[in-house]
Amino acid sequence: MNDPIVSVTDLVKHYGSNTVLNKINFEVGAGEVFGLLGPNGAGKTTTLECLEGLRKPNGGTLQIAGCDPQTQEHSLRSLLGVQLQSSALPDSIKVSEALQLFCSWHGVAQRDDLIEKFGITPFLTKQFKQLSTGQKRRLLLVLALVNSPRVLILDEPTAGLDVQSRAQLHDEIRRIKQQGITVLLATHDMAEAEQLCDRIAIILNGKIAFSGTPQEVTAAGNGQTKITLRTAHGSLSASEAFSGTTFVQEKEGYLEWKTRDVAEAVTQILGKVKAANDTVEDLRVERPSLEERFLELVEGN
Repeated sequence: MNDPIVSVTDLVKHYGSNTVLNKINFEVGAGEVFGLLGPNGAGKTTTLECLEGLRKPNGGTLQIAGCDPQTQEHSLRSLLGVQLQSSALPDSIKVSEALQLFCSWHGVAQRDDLIEKFGITPFLTKQFKQLSTGQKRRLLLVLALVNSPRVLILDEPTAGLDVQSRAQLHDEIRRIKQQGITVLLATHDMAEAEQLCDRIAIILNGKIAFSGTPQEVTAAGNGQTKITLRTAHGSLSASEAFSGTTFVQEKEGYLEWKTRDVAEAVTQILGKVKAANDTVEDLRVERPSLEERFLELVEGN
């Protein structure tokens, strides 16, 4: 990891008698995409709101590029860009007016480059309420970037988007990273986190249950790898036993096993297929997905 640009140390947040965050710790390197994952109510948004200076922690220290979000609000404004889960923009505000408002607040000139890059021009004269969900997300991302922030916070940026709009926004996030901007991404979408994030932290019950690269998180599970097989003549059946494997299911001509010793299991399975004078039509060896590992952690807490 590069030198940390975001640092969260022993972050604690209470709402009355309810402890939402219980000594959260993580660091984010410059130019990194860092994901915060967790079920609803886990504390992802509260963590981000403390970093944004919107909520006051009950304990711990926070820093963004050496700035304390709780005491240096003016400095934070130039360092940070934020796309919230929901917009506070008035329904009747025009897109051009929203852009002028945010540029004026940050003391920067109109960002025609961002308008062009994100394809905002065709709906500059539209009111916010007239935009599609995808157009609203693009606009909110532009508004978060008008001050050329060093750190960008995205809270569920693709929620409610169709597949094409999600893919477009993912491409934009990758381009933002290439510009050296650090991204903090809170998401429920495991595939999104797996594709975009350099590292992730999974928050459960107000604590970080696991952190690391998506590959490290999936590798730290129960160690089971999935083997899926379909043969031309269906010579194998669910009753076939292979040492070190557990049969999972038979579905639409596919047989599925889980094992910790992939090489031995595949060798045994292919040996049986060959002995039966059958041929392999499809063979897949898959490590657990981030979603499967996430569910494993959630169910274990």
